[in-house]
Amino acid sequence: MPRKIAVLAVEHAHLLDVTGPFQCFASANDATEDRDRLPYEPILVSPKGGPLETYAGLVMMSRALADIEGEDIDTLIIAGGLGTRRAMKDAALIQAIRDWSGRVRRLASVCTGAFLLAEAGLLDGKRVATHWWAADDLQRRFPRITVEPEPIFLQDGGIWTSAGVTAGIDLSLALIQDDLGHDHAMRIARQLVVFLKRPGGQAQFSTVLEAQIAADQDFANLHAWVRDHLDEELKVERLAEQAGMSARTFARAYAAKAGRTPARMVEAMRIESARRSLETTERPLKQIARDCGFGDEERMRRAFQRRLGVCPLDYRVRFAAE
Repeated sequence: MPRKIAVLAVEHAHLLDVTGPFQCFASANDATEDRDRLPYEPILVSPKGGPLETYAGLVMMSRALADIEGEDIDTLIIAGGLGTRRAMKDAALIQAIRDWSGRVRRLASVCTGAFLLAEAGLLDGKRVATHWWAADDLQRRFPRITVEPEPIFLQDGGIWTSAGVTAGIDLSLALIQDDLGHDHAMRIARQLVVFLKRPGGQAQFSTVLEAQIAADQDFANLHAWVRDHLDEELKVERLAEQAGMSARTFARAYAAKAGRTPARMVEAMRIESARRSLETTERPLKQIARDCGFGDEERMRRAFQRRLGVCPLDYRVRFAAE
């Protein structure tokens, strides 16, 4: 029997949060040679069923969540969108999600769909991904979960969460790979003309851009300068001199604007530079560590483990371009 994949969407869901996963599982069926043994049956469900208007204005037909009560659902994916904030107040929906969590093999969310899982208490103690702009709000509302704003998707036990929009495709490909293997998922990725190996651990956008957004334009020139001098010693005194401030004033002003210390900013940029080298070159780890300012391989390894949960060599094995 095909695995039933239920995509749960609420009014004003983001269109791609729904259709991205749907297309992936439909394409997985297309890539299956045995037409009598299709791997998936994707279905769209909503709290009440019937016409469901997405935020883009497109209306899709859905089944009511109550109508699939007796069906064997393998995976429940909660789509995100502007409507999720309002849906958090729907006690019946939250209870239904909580009930379904004990009956499905996997739970997943795309973008702000994580808010509904969190409201149901299903993410407590979990590492969670969501769209970067919603990460702070999710963490503030639900302090028992650990929100990681950078990854495209995360798996923590039987719960998978992803960033927004096209990240739902990356999540779905990962679920398919988990079910059917790498080769099958690769065929789907080629069919969809997307990169299968955009790993969950990749950042949603670059550290340099993140820093510039967080610190507005006050430190934009400094960030550009740091990027070009990563192989040098970058203590707070030197950064302060470059910014034209005293060390104490700079450290306080930077943390207030960027939400992180100057040292964390420098380390994040070094990790990003090292990641690019690991993904796109065959340079030795010692050289990468030196060129990115870590000094030695061990310091780079500790930074990778602390920030990404993986050592540089394993990162290269998993994510390097073929």
